[in-house]
Amino acid sequence: MTEQALTPGADMALEDWYGPETATFGDRLGAAREQTGMTQAQLARRLGIKPSTLRAWEQDISEPRANRLSMIAGILGVSIVWLLSGEGEGLEAPTHSEIGEGGEAILSEMRELRVVITHSAERLARLEKQVRLMLKAE
Repeated sequence: MTEQALTPGADMALEDWYGPETATFGDRLGAAREQTGMTQAQLARRLGIKPSTLRAWEQDISEPRANRLSMIAGILGVSIVWLLSGEGEGLEAPTHSEIGEGGEAILSEMRELRVVITHSAERLARLEKQVRLMLKAE
């Protein structure tokens, strides 16, 4: 993706790439885990879950139940509100120097791809529901 392909508001989004509007639950969970120096396997063990479950949470494939959220927040030293929304007591956003040269363009493209994937998943779910209703009617 080239700089010209960025949308008009992209520069503003790059300034707040880790903020509540752009980072997901999985992004915040992974960042908080990494900040503590724990691996996925170590955190999963402490939570009493499979590493694959934690990976799914960090990849935003699924989300933990409320009781696990409380445990996660306590272990990682962040608030539940921050994990869910990005607001409140949590980690500071990384500086641009930590991202490195060219990182902003990559992050922008990743955000765009996430939107496409989310819309595609929603469309797939609607189509699947239609097929199930058709099969049920037969």
